[in-house]
Amino acid sequence: MNAIIVEDEPRSREFLKNMVQEFCPQVVVAGTAASVEEAVAMIESVKPSLVFLDIEMHTGTGFDVLQRVKQKNFHVIFTTAYDHYAIQAIKFSAVDYLLKPIDVEELQQAVKKVEEKVGANNSSQALDILLQNLKKSPGEDFSITLSTSDGLDFVPLKTILRLEASGPYTHFFMKDKRKVIVSRHMKEYEMLLTDHYFFRVHNSHIINMNEVSRMVKTDGGYAIMSDGTNISISPKKKDEFMELMKKRLV
Repeated sequence: MNAIIVEDEPRSREFLKNMVQEFCPQVVVAGTAASVEEAVAMIESVKPSLVFLDIEMHTGTGFDVLQRVKQKNFHVIFTTAYDHYAIQAIKFSAVDYLLKPIDVEELQQAVKKVEEKVGANNSSQALDILLQNLKKSPGEDFSITLSTSDGLDFVPLKTILRLEASGPYTHFFMKDKRKVIVSRHMKEYEMLLTDHYFFRVHNSHIINMNEVSRMVKTDGGYAIMSDGTNISISPKKKDEFMELMKKRLV
């Protein structure tokens, strides 16, 4: 894979280049860039498969680079020195990122994920979803990118009814009756979706609170979803669930 490194700090740029060359032999570093302008020009001339993209630079951000590039037919691994405000949006779009100082194993894992995606024609759409989500506030409808065995699924949050855990897999149940299976633990999605009115009512279930038709207190307590599905509510979660339901009624 041809790759370029976009990083404005000379030491960090050289350090990452040396790490990639030593520990990721399948990657050829075709060039480096230190500014938004250099990055855009290099991407358009080199046409890399992979871009290591620093989020914060003196001349702008990595997102400025993505906005200005005409063809986004490459994969991105973001790099950042801290827990950036955009990390949540990055996670929603199934694009990888590395926190500095970069760990060798995390670098190799991120590159391996990109290798598995090379050849799929959906990198541009994933980056477009990311840029759209960055413009939205938590109250607006985000889209989430789900990586399945068949490729990438781009799903608006409002179309998701609920999530169900099954070992290391998470099943997404959609309003149109589709089911999407993702090879990731549900805990990861709990952290992402909490700010978007999703709630974990049970060890095995996260539900879209906007899709709850009613709550039944008998038989231990359960929520009836808009598609008629009954979802048990853990006794530990009942009070919090009721508080969320009250907020919806206000």
